[in-house]
Amino acid sequence: MEKSFFFASGLKFSCKRCSSCCRYDAGFVFLTEKDLLNLSLALNMDKDRLISLYCRWVTDWKGDEVLSLKEKINKDCILWDNGCTVYKGRPLQCITFPFWESIMSSAESWDITASGCPGMNCGKLYTETEILEAKELRVSEPIISKMGDQL
Repeated sequence: MEKSFFFASGLKFSCKRCSSCCRYDAGFVFLTEKDLLNLSLALNMDKDRLISLYCRWVTDWKGDEVLSLKEKINKDCILWDNGCTVYKGRPLQCITFPFWESIMSSAESWDITASGCPGMNCGKLYTETEILEAKELRVSEPIISKMGDQL
């Protein structure tokens, strides 16, 4: 039997570039190897310098040490300065927002997130297939982990 998702009829989302998802609250932006490459190009610096200036090791929900972007003291993303300074090279996690597993787990989770995001529930209609592809894209690129010896 095929699973029916609350978003089977699709969901609307159009980023308003309000930066609410980039500012004000503590959080993690987990990075993949592809993210590091894109950020290195966007910031015109080598990977080691990028990591030392903009990244930190954090413990994820599984207890693994993984690479994440730093935050400023006020909880803004380290790459935010009156907007995303690397928008075209931003990490996959940012690109796939709001179609993350945690947000897409239930209509209630979607609604809670939408209450703080003016781009959710308006604009472009994403089909169930497009939403599942975005979720899968996020999962298909492994997050850099100290255990994975990816660096």
